[in-house]
Amino acid sequence: MTGDMLSVFGLAFALSFGLTPLVRRLALRTGLVDRPGFRRMHARLMPRGGGVAIYAAFWLAVGLCSPNFDAYWGLWLASTVILAVGLIDDRVSLPWYAKLAGQLVGALIFAVWGGRIEFVTHPLSGAPVYIGAWGWPLTLLWLVSLANMVNLIDGLDGLAAGVAAIACVPLMVVALSLGRAEAALLTAALAAATLGFLPHNFHPARIIMGDSGALFLGFALGAISVEGALKGPTTLAFVVPVLALGLPIFETLFSIVRRLAAGRPVYEADADHLHHRLLGMGLSHRQAVVTLYGVSALMGASALLARDASAAGGLGLLGLVALAATLFAVRLGGLAGAQAGLSQTRHPGL
Repeated sequence: MTGDMLSVFGLAFALSFGLTPLVRRLALRTGLVDRPGFRRMHARLMPRGGGVAIYAAFWLAVGLCSPNFDAYWGLWLASTVILAVGLIDDRVSLPWYAKLAGQLVGALIFAVWGGRIEFVTHPLSGAPVYIGAWGWPLTLLWLVSLANMVNLIDGLDGLAAGVAAIACVPLMVVALSLGRAEAALLTAALAAATLGFLPHNFHPARIIMGDSGALFLGFALGAISVEGALKGPTTLAFVVPVLALGLPIFETLFSIVRRLAAGRPVYEADADHLHHRLLGMGLSHRQAVVTLYGVSALMGASALLARDASAAGGLGLLGLVALAATLFAVRLGGLAGAQAGLSQTRHPGL
């Protein structure tokens, strides 16, 4: 298994690194570009659609290196639908309900193929509880939510890609410890495909992943966690993926609180995310991204600690991380909703 994982990692990285410049040229040729404007961090046209390179590298590597690709057909079809929805949105800016409908179709395909959450953790005893048919809506909610959460943090060059790669580490370790070889191989491939894209995407970026990439990454991470940490009767199953994916999850919760407190719809975009606040404090683009990498890595480390903790210990750790994340957001003003604003945080070259 170790050989398969090393092969898939190396191949996915090489393919992603090599395919991304080709996707960039194609995006420029076809007009698939991000234009400067409010909430945009680039002062010039920026090719988008880098998610195509991540997707292609991921699935080519899995297909060539996996000893049992039949186990992945459901995820392949579901993720293809998610990528297509993101690409269409990158091109024509879909209304929210159309984008949500497409995401639900992708999530439903994955669930029908057998990728469902079947157990949750009892909040008092920590014991796994079989939830039967409730696993269907819970799985759809988990997958669609994570796809949009990763999309939400995709606000600075390299941020979403780096956070996704960091989150893969604890998910892969947990999958290996539970003997779920297919999930571990998928995680290795996703991490490598994302890291291969990152040199082209880190500030100053030459291409961005667009909704196609962010939605695909979030969906893939959610699906892999279902097949890994959330598959089967595992104690404290939810704690590990929630902590591993803590940055996009807590950022989304903070955004909801901030918008409700300001009397705005929760789906209304703003420029008050944590990365905007870090820029407003005077950090450079790269410093803000690396700071959030550090936050994500700390959450990933806490996920690994929770893996071997007792029920009380795991839930207590989750509570401590939630408290620390909230204090961090409050310190930055990320719950205040004062429109930190790109006009106040632009740096030369952004």
